[in-house]
Amino acid sequence: MESYHIRGGNKISGEYSVKGAKNAALPILAATILCGAECQLSNIPQITDVNSMKKILNELGCKTDTSEETVIVDSSELVADTISLKRMREMRSSVFLLGALLGRCGSAVISQPGGCNIGSRPIDLHLHALRMLGTEITEKDDVIICKASKLRGAVIEFSFPSVGATENAIMAAATAEGHTILKNCAMEPEICDLQNFLNSCGADIHGSGTKTIHINGNSALHGGNHRIIPDRIECGTYLVAAAATGGEIVVKNAESLHLKSILEKLIETGCTVGVKRDRIYLKACEKLTALDKLITGPYPEFPTDLQSPFLTMLTLAEGKSYVEETIFENRFAFANELKRMGADLLVEDNHAFVTGVKELQGCRVAATDLRGGASLAIAGLMAQGETFIEGIEHIERGYADFSQTLRSLGADIRKTND
Repeated sequence: MESYHIRGGNKISGEYSVKGAKNAALPILAATILCGAECQLSNIPQITDVNSMKKILNELGCKTDTSEETVIVDSSELVADTISLKRMREMRSSVFLLGALLGRCGSAVISQPGGCNIGSRPIDLHLHALRMLGTEITEKDDVIICKASKLRGAVIEFSFPSVGATENAIMAAATAEGHTILKNCAMEPEICDLQNFLNSCGADIHGSGTKTIHINGNSALHGGNHRIIPDRIECGTYLVAAAATGGEIVVKNAESLHLKSILEKLIETGCTVGVKRDRIYLKACEKLTALDKLITGPYPEFPTDLQSPFLTMLTLAEGKSYVEETIFENRFAFANELKRMGADLLVEDNHAFVTGVKELQGCRVAATDLRGGASLAIAGLMAQGETFIEGIEHIERGYADFSQTLRSLGADIRKTND
């Protein structure tokens, strides 16, 4: 098993160029199925989740060709509508293929998706939207069979602004007959990126980034070229790593408008933050200040994916911090590992109370999810002594060249085989 070996105490400093957004690349890769032609996607992150999605596309009959951060997908010879149990268990984002397959084939067979163990994350909102568009859905054990002789536009209101359900509904409605209105949509930048890709391929979608999206179905989509937006979560992770270790960093190829809530909280801890075009500068203060309140929520509120790195950073901040998680009930699962490193943490349901300590001590810890794993790496950088992190396959699902990047920024980290 591979693990990370970290010697703490080094500052994270230097320059880094943000990769393409994982949470934009995966649904857009799925959406290429709708086009039935060749699509060229650039700025694709080289992560294991992307590799898994390409394997699924290949198994469905698509051809994929990768050159560094560019992926060409030709879906003209799609031959299957069923995703294997193995692939579904590899990552949750495989669920995005539901809307794309229904829009292209009128059928799709999947099982309940896997992924990070951060909560139940049911797909009932996805299935509700697809039913409203005319899909007949049969669930037997863990298998979900979807059939639609013809998808038709509908008015769909989500009970919660789910990112995945919004994106699946967009994909299914893009080639449906008639007009679709989606209400109470998620407003994340990655949804706007999906809209922009599909519109470049002939779709007629308007309103992404707001609560209401209008879609005029068009069954004759074509291929196109698209560049994936920068990854705001990756960007935030490296900013936090610099802040937590007393460093100074310039992050390039960043979209600061997508990071407003994150930058505000970094400033609140005492960090100096500057923004110029596509660059974000951060200089840590000598001693971070605790946060009175950090509450996650749907965009543009504070992102749940960065709650774990911030919680880790706050373990050495001066004073008491309060963190509330409103999206996933198991986001605090990694907190027990922080306690083993000396953090003063109290977790009650979806609340965490953090009292800053003088130092953390390195030890052997285990990652059980993507963002919690990256947070344990940050803890190792902050800690005195040596930290060994097991389960790094979770981290590498979402961060390209994670250990190499940290090393280039001054960290003493290496990948080892235990």
